[in-house]
Amino acid sequence: MPSPIVIRPITRQDFEQWLPLWDGYNAFYGRSGETALACEITAMTWSRFFDAYEPVHALVAESEGQLLGLVHYLFHRSTTAIAPNCYLQDLFTTEASRGKGIGRALIEGVYDRAQAAGSGRVYWLTHETNHTAMKLYDKVGERSGFIVYRKMF
Repeated sequence: MPSPIVIRPITRQDFEQWLPLWDGYNAFYGRSGETALACEITAMTWSRFFDAYEPVHALVAESEGQLLGLVHYLFHRSTTAIAPNCYLQDLFTTEASRGKGIGRALIEGVYDRAQAAGSGRVYWLTHETNHTAMKLYDKVGERSGFIVYRKMF
């Protein structure tokens, strides 16, 4: 019988298992080696999870003491709603745990926290080539039709 997956808030003791997941997420999006995030960004990201004044949060998927995935999300204001919006920023699972419902469980964990915070919307972005993840996203959300523009500085 497979061990149950627990979705829970991250703790300070999770750093050593969170870091390889974070590095894997960033590598997926081309941020590794010479293009890796600066150590200061990783350190700041980690510290924000534990700062009560920050709107950034993290959940992890755990089974038998091993972290199998992460999700980072944040709340922000909007000009079109009173309640905060919830932006699901990062989602990643280990390669061995893909296709086993962990990504869905992490997204649903964010849904639960967003509803508890009074948020009326959870949204996220993915790269247009991330077809595998989009198969899941099409089941747990709806495409908004919006196109993202940006300018990097």
